[in-house]
Amino acid sequence: MGRLDGRVAIVTGGAKGIGAHYARALAAEGARLMIADIADGSEVADGIARAHGANSVASAVIDVSDEAAVKELVAQTMERFGKIDVLINNAALFAPLKETKCTEIDTAVWDRVMAINLRGPFLMVKHVAPHMKAQGYGKIINIGSGTVFKGIPRFLHYVTSKGGITAFTRSLSRELGEHGIRVNTLAPGFILSDTVVAENPKHVETAGKASVAGRAIRRDAHPQDLLGALIFLAGAESDFVTGQTLAVDGGNVNT
Repeated sequence: MGRLDGRVAIVTGGAKGIGAHYARALAAEGARLMIADIADGSEVADGIARAHGANSVASAVIDVSDEAAVKELVAQTMERFGKIDVLINNAALFAPLKETKCTEIDTAVWDRVMAINLRGPFLMVKHVAPHMKAQGYGKIINIGSGTVFKGIPRFLHYVTSKGGITAFTRSLSRELGEHGIRVNTLAPGFILSDTVVAENPKHVETAGKASVAGRAIRRDAHPQDLLGALIFLAGAESDFVTGQTLAVDGGNVNT
């Protein structure tokens, strides 16, 4: 029996990278999933279906910054699974971003980062929360970043957006607590995901060694290192935990 048996989860950004690991881990613990991503998530969904049954997973291609698309996604999830217990706000623009001085960040890039990394989670909550309220229970896990605590340079757009996620979680937890909805932030350190390794090797080179050097546990971090914390926040064990930021970074920051 899995720790998430009977629960339904939406994972945004679940088609590749860390999000795909999240999706597989949730399914392995018994959750039924809607994988939502601007990329095609059918390959991940097919693998989950083979392992856990055709009725365990669905996928949709959407842009989380598009309110009409988000509204349709939530409606599709309700139609397919009948409820939503867990929302993983994972979709974010990070891997392709280049290290850029604050004076040289293109305004359109800044706006796109904010649209995906902040408006996306807001829109997901706007349309998922009513269903969680109706059942008197829910788990919202916002994926933040350890960069918020360190303020790394030349990523002002990304770090600012993830700082917003920290505030978003704190405020939202106060508003939704009376409805039985727990809201927390999972804040990874620098993770060697396949997407960041493939799309931004220069940043891997500059950030990787510095991250390891600052950790109490001095080794590279991989997506698998995040999964225990994710399942904890999604499951019943964390039912008295809300408004918190859980940093999973080998002790790089102390929250």
